[in-house]
Amino acid sequence: MPSGSARILSAETPLLEARRLTRRFGALVANDAIDLAVRAGEAHALLGENGAGKSTLVKMLYGLLQPDAGQVLWRGAPAALPDPRAARALGVGMVFQHFSLFDAMSVAENVALALDVPEPLPRVAERLAAVSSAYGLPLEPAREVWRLSVGERQRVEIVRCLMQDPRLIILDEPTSVLTPQEAEGLFGTLDRLRAEGRAVLYISHKLEEVRRLCEAATILRGGKVVAACDPRAESAASLARMMVGAEVGAARRADRGDAGPVRLSVHALSLPPDEPHGIGLHDVSLDLRAGEVLGIAGVAGNGQDALFAALSGERAAPAADRIILDGAAVGREDISARRRRGGAFVPEERLGHAAAPAFRLSENALLAGHATEGFAPGGLVRRSRLLGFVDRVTAAFDVRKGPRDPEARALSGGNLQKFVVGREILRGPRLLVVCQPTWGVDAGAAQVIRQAILDLARGGAAVLVISQDLDELLEITDRIAVIFHGRLSAATPTGWTTREEIGLLMGGAATAEAT
Repeated sequence: MPSGSARILSAETPLLEARRLTRRFGALVANDAIDLAVRAGEAHALLGENGAGKSTLVKMLYGLLQPDAGQVLWRGAPAALPDPRAARALGVGMVFQHFSLFDAMSVAENVALALDVPEPLPRVAERLAAVSSAYGLPLEPAREVWRLSVGERQRVEIVRCLMQDPRLIILDEPTSVLTPQEAEGLFGTLDRLRAEGRAVLYISHKLEEVRRLCEAATILRGGKVVAACDPRAESAASLARMMVGAEVGAARRADRGDAGPVRLSVHALSLPPDEPHGIGLHDVSLDLRAGEVLGIAGVAGNGQDALFAALSGERAAPAADRIILDGAAVGREDISARRRRGGAFVPEERLGHAAAPAFRLSENALLAGHATEGFAPGGLVRRSRLLGFVDRVTAAFDVRKGPRDPEARALSGGNLQKFVVGREILRGPRLLVVCQPTWGVDAGAAQVIRQAILDLARGGAAVLVISQDLDELLEITDRIAVIFHGRLSAATPTGWTTREEIGLLMGGAATAEAT
């Protein structure tokens, strides 16, 4: 790869510097006079709660937003970043949290689409193969994206960024969809990039990996810089305390004794994919008892969506007796019928699936609870009851919002997640199925959600947690199974397994039918 600009930096000159960078959205000051300096060869963490201003800041550094005040300096000189193309020309690259790939196209075609200077496809494939090999990110340029694992798709995003020859790479939650083994491989690649003098600006809520990778950190709270530190000299707990402004402990487990009767039973459940390149379910079986938390681990795209849809009633099972809830065959019942039987369901996508973005919180509560909560007796909506319910969720789950009843899209991701989880838990369900309960939320919000799940199980509910976060599953579950290509492994007591063993199953090293 070319070496980029030949301009030499002194040891004191940052590669990129933000000075008093400010961005407002109406009355909200999302970034308030932010100072940030990232040096060549440095891995620099950008930390903060949901809504702290991290996304706004990196969008300005990548040219997606323009500051209202302040300036960006590149190699000590003022820089204008009117759009991402200008940022890339300067030497700033970004790998976003959500993939932006066309499934029906090949790896090389996806990369070619992103290049600012068009190149013949054979040349793109040749360069792509060279870059992927040089950085330990093996890819087949001619392979269609729909055939790739999630980890391989992450490689495509990173290689596509590297082919622009960036001197600074911004990574937003890059390990959220990776197995532990894939994450270690990514860290090795980032170490190699830093050895070349490239800088990494790293956003993650996984504080142990921040301590493993980064030698500097800037911490935001409420749109302001509140601390800067060397994360290697801190603990995960002290980093969380700086982010939140208070102590953040682990969720408190209690000895629940023997689990109760089987509350949810799934027997030999198979479902075809609901899209051409999707993953269905193959002979999935499990039993979940009252008072128990069962974790389903797996890399995204291995059938979790189909499993959640089948359990919630969004997709009907081939036969009613494939899914048994408290002794009743519910496989052909819809979600409202299952709610009436004591079921509660939290899907992965909070904005658009769990909540309608343009609807107020009370309206979203009505959509989810109209069949069970008495919000609209005789078809007449009781707004006072809805608002009271929103107030109870807000208080119990520390949902931070401005107006009493804002639109769902006005909340930060973590606060909306607390609302949709709280909306289900406060119903007092006998069964809770929750997918990615703390995905993309900060340490404080994660602790609130995990504790609520444990408390619900301690009260006698059965809880099934589908998550890619192994730390989360190891913290709160009693047993763990792994889903891979639509097949479910046998569930193992959490204390009898390790991250490495689970990671191997997540990567498809072995599968077994659940019993």
